[in-house]
Amino acid sequence: MTRPTNDKANEREGFMERRSQIRNLAIIAHVDHGKTTLVDAMLRQSGLFRSNETTRDRMMDSIDLERERGITIMAKNTALHYAGIRINVVDTPGHADFGSEVERTLTLVDGVLLLVDAAEGPLPQTRFVLKKALEAKLPTIIAINKIDRQDARPVEVLNMVHDLFIDLDATEDLLDFPILYTNARTGTATHDLAVPGENLKPLFEAIVKTVPPPAFDPEKRLQFRACMLDWDDYVGRLVIGRVFNGKVKKNDRVAIAHRDGTFEPAGVRVLYGYEGLKRVEVDLAEQGDIVALAGFDTCEVGETVTDAEFPDPLPPIHIDEPTVSMLFSTNTSPFSGREGKYVTSTQLRERLWKERRYNVGIRVDETDSPDTFRVSGRGELQLAILIEMMRREGYELEVGKPEIITKTEDGVVLEPMEALVIDIPEEHIGSVTQKIGPRRGLMTDMINHGSGRVRLAFRIPSRGLIGYRNEFLTDTRGTGLLNHIFDGWAGWQGDIDHRMNGALVADRAGKTTSYAIEHLEPRGVLFVAPAEPCYEGQIVGEHSRDNDLDVNITKEKKLTNMRASNSEESVKLTPPRVMSLEQCLEWIREDETVEVTPKSLRLRKRPVKGPKKS
Repeated sequence: MTRPTNDKANEREGFMERRSQIRNLAIIAHVDHGKTTLVDAMLRQSGLFRSNETTRDRMMDSIDLERERGITIMAKNTALHYAGIRINVVDTPGHADFGSEVERTLTLVDGVLLLVDAAEGPLPQTRFVLKKALEAKLPTIIAINKIDRQDARPVEVLNMVHDLFIDLDATEDLLDFPILYTNARTGTATHDLAVPGENLKPLFEAIVKTVPPPAFDPEKRLQFRACMLDWDDYVGRLVIGRVFNGKVKKNDRVAIAHRDGTFEPAGVRVLYGYEGLKRVEVDLAEQGDIVALAGFDTCEVGETVTDAEFPDPLPPIHIDEPTVSMLFSTNTSPFSGREGKYVTSTQLRERLWKERRYNVGIRVDETDSPDTFRVSGRGELQLAILIEMMRREGYELEVGKPEIITKTEDGVVLEPMEALVIDIPEEHIGSVTQKIGPRRGLMTDMINHGSGRVRLAFRIPSRGLIGYRNEFLTDTRGTGLLNHIFDGWAGWQGDIDHRMNGALVADRAGKTTSYAIEHLEPRGVLFVAPAEPCYEGQIVGEHSRDNDLDVNITKEKKLTNMRASNSEESVKLTPPRVMSLEQCLEWIREDETVEVTPKSLRLRKRPVKGPKKS
């Protein structure tokens, strides 16, 4: 059979056709550079909403944690129309710990929009996501965002972006990218800083012109790659991905090509397309469409849904290996079961196995104990987000200190390294470099813009960053910015001291008292307030010295004929230190654990002693 060499309706390259009415685009950027806000403006200006329709900010942040923290955790896709062309937009996470989301979504698209803050410039995650895009040879549109900032320096930032492309060995054709200056908050874009933008029309036109239409082989049968998983209360598990070749219809009989090389027959029960923020049921999906399929209970991320009679799977998606692991175990404290609905090891196991199926960036392994599981991820934040989501679902569990994952090559132990970028006022250079040195950090660059702030770049072991963020914020009085990303493997860098101070450990169960706390304040910083229940082995504070100290924090003032026992009501106490989940994980040592319940976070020694016998 001879393939045709011309086509009136579609553009052809070799034997490939293109669907000219579709563009698939991913928006990539560092944390807080304005991705989701820009997507909001694009949706509004595409005519998706009525003029009197009420919409919220950051519409793509559908998870409560995303809206609370102001970051994107899970990649999401939407669709809009411009000049008769359908633009499928994928909003990707900006934090390095969720890099697996970025790697997956880049397989869905044919081009990327790289957003860079006009003041901060390219940061570690910018480098990471751009490197992935260049490896996939995706054409790039550059948007210098937040040009309304007082400290904006768009010309310098653009030069930094050019340097970054060259440093990443971008090919000559990928260096010829369009440049826009945007203000996502007001929804404007312009090609020239001297000409104020009026709307996002220049951006839409750049997308249509720069991003190529999806290409496909007209003679190949169905090839649909699963990139994301979701859940619908009516139809169950949804597999989201792109149709690379062929077509798929509702009720089609297909085959799932698993990673192990086996094929499993299946059927398409329901087929969903996307219109704006909504899923709409469709009867047919063609090449280049991003759709959701229902009816596949065993299809995993990275696998292919293909033709049942002539299966032809796509290569599976490669995801970078995890670098940090933690032990998750059932809650065995005396307060177990008081606040949570799910407290057994079976329930914990089911939840972690469910997460492993949905999130390819997470790895879960069995341990010697049936109640304990080792969970590995790309960073502390990714694991902390998982823990926070579980506690909101009603789970109780204990988690140990984050540990880095090493590997051995040719008899040499290798550990993961991080590229650390710090942006601080000049007066804090000494205190920051003094702390980085003992953590085995090596300075690789120092840039002074003359604005009173300095940017320092280090290469540091991943374990050197555990517990450092809190110290950094204290040393810089909250004015510093700290960003890091995985930077390969290196030989073991030597021992690194962790927490310098010991812990104040409760030696009995009871309720804390103002009298006891007042007398313990000179010994360190307390984590608990008066009248809080505690148990033996619970960590109630940080000792001012390097050793642990058992304390009686339930001691009451005795009643005498000289003093009344209620006279302590006038005692003035220092407010306790209230730590977030991430701060707790950074603080603990190897022999300590964090007790996580839906309402409480407690630190404790491992193992906890039983109650004293009277």
